[in-house]
Amino acid sequence: MVAYHDEEWGVPSHDERYLFEMLVLEGAQAGLSWSTVLHKREGYRRAFAGFDPARVARFSATRRERLRGDAGIVRNRAKIEATVKNARAVLRLADEGTSLSALLWDLAGGKPVVHRHRSARSVPAETPVSRRMSRELRRRGFAFVGPTICYAFMQATGMVNDHLVSCFRHRELS
Repeated sequence: MVAYHDEEWGVPSHDERYLFEMLVLEGAQAGLSWSTVLHKREGYRRAFAGFDPARVARFSATRRERLRGDAGIVRNRAKIEATVKNARAVLRLADEGTSLSALLWDLAGGKPVVHRHRSARSVPAETPVSRRMSRELRRRGFAFVGPTICYAFMQATGMVNDHLVSCFRHRELS
């Protein structure tokens, strides 16, 4: 958890595969702790073809059912199905001439938003931007992308800097 916070969380990324990975992992976290999902990250990478949307989009019903027995991931049927659905939605974006990165960063305002939170209590669970992102992603066929998941995704991928001002990473990422 410390390494994730100190080296990864909140670092702006436009990498397609990484953004897909984080969208999947944030969706998998729904109802669970982030540490649970983070500990299963390598299992997810193995189970979901290194988060290659083109490969995941082709997962058969048999393969998806087999994943329900994989202890290396969260074995929730809806979350597994959402991962495949989201991979297919990523491919549709490419067919439409855009990318996951372009869509998400556009929805987030195009550049990182730096907040100046002094306590964890002041960090919101969702915002008008995350609600708009959630609506647009759902409209485009994504699943497990509610406003809270979208906000956590925005934090993780550096679309917003929600490191507390007392955290050394706040200044580094501002």
